[in-house]
Amino acid sequence: MISTKTRILVANVSNLPERAGYAINIDDQEIALFKVTNGKIYAIENHSPHPKGGVLTEGLVSGEYVFCPVYDWKISLSDGKVQAPDEGQVKTYQVEVEADNVYIII
Repeated sequence: MISTKTRILVANVSNLPERAGYAINIDDQEIALFKVTNGKIYAIENHSPHPKGGVLTEGLVSGEYVFCPVYDWKISLSDGKVQAPDEGQVKTYQVEVEADNVYIII
């Protein structure tokens, strides 16, 4: 079976705050966009993998990581992995930037 991917316009680069989260909803998925200091944009699931969760757009961004605002788990924006000693992972989304447009591939 061939998987069909959809490219969805979600934001403008110029409107994204640097080192802060920006939440969007696509269907039933809440996604967090992050623009880091080098200008790269990441998209990850907007909830911490901790059982009690945490909204990641409310977390602190440092380099290419976001810290869960509830449990301070350090989560990689590039691969979604929670850093040791904690464990877990959030879903990541492919991002494409074209001119000032930010697209997510779903």
